[in-house]
Amino acid sequence: MTFSLSEEQKLLKDAAREFVRDRAPVTRLRKTRDDKKNGRDDDLWKTMSELGWPGIIVPEEHGGSGLGYVGLGLVLEETGRTLVSSPLLSTAMIGAAALILGGSDAQKKKHLPAIAEGKTVAALAIEEGAHHNPTRIAAKAVQSGPGYVLNGCKSYVADGHTASLFIVSARTSGTAHDAKGITLFLVKGDARGLARHELVTVDSRGAADITLTDVDAEPLGTVGEGAALLDQILDRARIGLAAEMLGQAEAAFEMTSEYLKTRKQFGQVIGGFQALQHRAAKMFGELEMTKSCVRAALDALDRNDAKLAEWARLAKARASETLHLVSSETIQMHGGIGMTDAHDAGFYLKRARVAEALYGGESFHRDRYARLQGC
Repeated sequence: MTFSLSEEQKLLKDAAREFVRDRAPVTRLRKTRDDKKNGRDDDLWKTMSELGWPGIIVPEEHGGSGLGYVGLGLVLEETGRTLVSSPLLSTAMIGAAALILGGSDAQKKKHLPAIAEGKTVAALAIEEGAHHNPTRIAAKAVQSGPGYVLNGCKSYVADGHTASLFIVSARTSGTAHDAKGITLFLVKGDARGLARHELVTVDSRGAADITLTDVDAEPLGTVGEGAALLDQILDRARIGLAAEMLGQAEAAFEMTSEYLKTRKQFGQVIGGFQALQHRAAKMFGELEMTKSCVRAALDALDRNDAKLAEWARLAKARASETLHLVSSETIQMHGGIGMTDAHDAGFYLKRARVAEALYGGESFHRDRYARLQGC
């Protein structure tokens, strides 16, 4: 499959790279960590919102630019390069996509303009265990008048510590692990009965566990048939995260490549040693294959490809494998300095391990890709 960027997409990517290089380098994440802000960077999010990034996939009639998933993926790739701490993925990709796919006209009119302006920060609250399993849902939803009341707990909600709008999965019927009976709900961040336990994460981005006690909620999509909608939302989440992971891997590789060209050992630069050249060549090849997978998956989103689920699983599996390899090699090839907090290599390794597990790891997606292929 051949795929190339349009001029508009190239300009968007170049502008995003320039912005994150000048305004959001890794030193900015380091400072938010040292200042114990747990990933909060309101000034940066405000500037990103002024650039229109939260509204990239939001249709123009709802205040967005409608530039599509490829456009947003390119921006996520660039923010990944410098480990930008922002709710761009959870809000601009996941939150916006959830409303576009499952929202009523009234819900779209209410929430999409606020997302496009950066005024609403969204978070997807679905997990209830230590490992990704979107159908393992015990949280209950009971109808109460025109709405519903939710009770249950959700673990590791990315950006859940700052979200003003939650997309929550709960069970209106059926039992745990049963895809039937799952419904998605919109829950306000300040809803009565919603409690957050803020998590200080290894990647310095922050998250939260949330507890729902008789919380008022509004159904998103068809009641009892939320599993199919959730699958579509997660496909977008995984592809968007894969784009961010691609950027992280590219930046870590470039950092390592530069070190190989400048660090001297035994009277010559270490990049001259054949063993290290072979390892660098392997990383480069893996990065090129991953880039092809991610870009093709983003394009499949814009084309509404019938095999989108396969593209999503392929992109996330490849990105997880490649980022694991590159982030580990970055530490190894930098030697002792790579193990210190003074060097940025550790930030890439820590974010890599979180991103690998988020929305399903490599083995999770390889298994499901094989099943989709009839294996």
